Formats: sequence, C-alpha cells, structure tokens
Amino acid sequence: MNNVNHALALRIEELLKSKNMTKYRLALNSGITHSTLKNIMHETVKDNLLSTVILIASGFDMTVSEFLDTPLFNEENLNI
Repeated sequence: MNNVNHALALRIEELLKSKNMTKYRLALNSGITHSTLKNIMHETVKDNLLSTVILIASGFDMTVSEFLDTPLFNEENLNI
C-alpha cells in the first residue's frame, strides 16, 4: 500500500516517462517551482495541496480527473 504522497510521486514519474518530459519542463509547464516538484518527488512534502495537483495535471495538459485516473489512487491501494 502507498500513502497519497508516494502515489503522487509515482504518478508523476509514470507520466514523465510516458510523455518523455523532464521534471524541469513539467515545472515550467505547470507554474510550480522546480524545488517544489523536487520536494514532491522526494516525498518531503507531507500534505500536498489540491491546488498543486491541479497545476501538475495542467502541466501534463490533463484534467485532474485524467491525472487521478490510475489504480495508484484507488482507495484500496492507499494507506490513508
């Protein structure tokens, strides 16, 4: 089981690979700082804000629903 922060980092990594995108490009596209993205990826941010997730989804040119549409975020796969 993953916690939400780990699932978020895994989803970002998955999408970076599938879209052949760098973390730097995602930060630019989403409007968040590279250091914020780095902290999310290293799971040093304990409570990620929905607004940040919305920006990240936008950086991937996705809706939040599309971003969250993965088994990683199914309740049975998360330790909440």
